[in-house]
Amino acid sequence: MTDLAKIPVTIVTGFLGSGKTTLIRHLMQNAGGRRLAVLVNEFGTMGVDGEILRGCADENCPDENIVELANGCICCTVADEFIPTMEGLLALSERPDHILIETSGLALPKPLLKAFDWPAIRSRITVDGVIALADTEAVAAGRFAPDPAAVDAQRAADDSLDHETPLSEVFEDQVACADIILLTKADLAGEAGLAAARAAIAAEAPRPLPMVAVTDGAVDPAVILGLNAAAEDDLAARPSHHDGFEDHEHDDFDTIVVDLPEQGDRDALVAALEQLARERNILRVKGHVALTGKPMRLLVQAVGARVRCQFDRPWGAGPRRSQLVVIAEKGDIDAPAIRAALGAQGFDAHALDAATQGA
Repeated sequence: MTDLAKIPVTIVTGFLGSGKTTLIRHLMQNAGGRRLAVLVNEFGTMGVDGEILRGCADENCPDENIVELANGCICCTVADEFIPTMEGLLALSERPDHILIETSGLALPKPLLKAFDWPAIRSRITVDGVIALADTEAVAAGRFAPDPAAVDAQRAADDSLDHETPLSEVFEDQVACADIILLTKADLAGEAGLAAARAAIAAEAPRPLPMVAVTDGAVDPAVILGLNAAAEDDLAARPSHHDGFEDHEHDDFDTIVVDLPEQGDRDALVAALEQLARERNILRVKGHVALTGKPMRLLVQAVGARVRCQFDRPWGAGPRRSQLVVIAEKGDIDAPAIRAALGAQGFDAHALDAATQGA
């Protein structure tokens, strides 16, 4: 690559828990000789994904090439954070060959694409492609591709029901902006689930889109890198629910950070999170937890009532601090109720009170 060549950027979008961080980690470990830089956007005040990716840093993507924006949705902080961060990556002593951007699960890709026309960066980078990840099980279940007839029936039965939820709009915007759809966690959905997910996405997509089934983020980088889409010049083909609006807000969603005492029972923690998701409509939980007698951190990743836990690395000499980020639609973030739900499992209410003050 010559100094005059634009650096390709791949935007990885997708709903909460769809597997974006897992995909980025796979690409870092299979860079094919590329020198990568990674920009991670977290919705909420505590970064988890960035720390996971830093644990995979190597000579192809050193720690200084991994940058995290944790102060809100990337598409809402373009001038204040995104542009300066991109300028910083472009100023690295060793220029990256490819930049990966992991958006938050709530980000709308199109406003981010528009940012690539900013004078400070437009001559130096280009959007190689937009990769949208879709949780195959969730899509197959019809959560983000409602049947119009069913919606009409629900509206007739309940005049207060909106045609679309905020979550469905986010999902549809991500699909509409994509160059390729990755159907993640395909092993959990089975052939029937894959077929249903493909049909649901095809019904929502504004144009035919290639769809690739993947498990644990394992996809050949040649399939999703090097697309040469120049997506920033192709905005008209990527419609959005928010076209015609200068900006948007994510007032539909909220987060709290919960500090937990050291846990003695992993199964009890999982059961508490499952119950919390079912009873309080929690969308996403992620963070690290200390288990009594275990030197390793327990990485917790939950999408709805589906909870995954694994030990990721030793705690080291620092404090064994357990923190979880809880994300839900704003009407479902009831801090006292969340504290009570976790407190019913034997957690320290005083620690939770401190963690959620001002949430």
